[in-house]
Amino acid sequence: MARIDETRPFLPVNIAVLTISDTRTLEDDKSGSTLAERLLAAGHTLADRAIVTDDRDKIRNRVVSWSKDPAIDVIITTGGTGFTGRDVTPEALEPIFEKRMDGFSEVFHRVSYDKIGTSTIQSRATGGVVNATFVFVLPGSPGACKDAWDNILQYQLDYRHMPCNFVEIMPRLDEHLARGGKD
Repeated sequence: MARIDETRPFLPVNIAVLTISDTRTLEDDKSGSTLAERLLAAGHTLADRAIVTDDRDKIRNRVVSWSKDPAIDVIITTGGTGFTGRDVTPEALEPIFEKRMDGFSEVFHRVSYDKIGTSTIQSRATGGVVNATFVFVLPGSPGACKDAWDNILQYQLDYRHMPCNFVEIMPRLDEHLARGGKD
């Protein structure tokens, strides 16, 4: 059964938050603010925060740049996961995933289904690893960001969460690089 092991220390994680929007600014970015507030309240570090427009190259370039920064462990994006013509975040990021995290999408949709029913199918939330950095791609609504953080990410980004969590495997994400990329 999932639990928090209070005998283990809390290890803060450095998290960058990227909002994808043609219309938001930092002042009115409710989804990015929701994520920043929650990760800080949990004891993590907000390593960086930015907004880019719904443009594949801008999205990909920001994520790749952050993923190469040793001061950033996790990237959470919000926005651009729907089906309109400007929603291109999965198309920008999935091709650069070294490993896909299908389970994140599945659990996100399970949690979302409990809140909004079949409307959850209108989101293409996804996750993966880029340059040994976890990347979580969330919808642009504050409710979806709350659901993802409160029900999934706060636990998986807590070293004390049992039986397992992402923090304990972070040091091993780049093992393939030590072998020259050979799997």
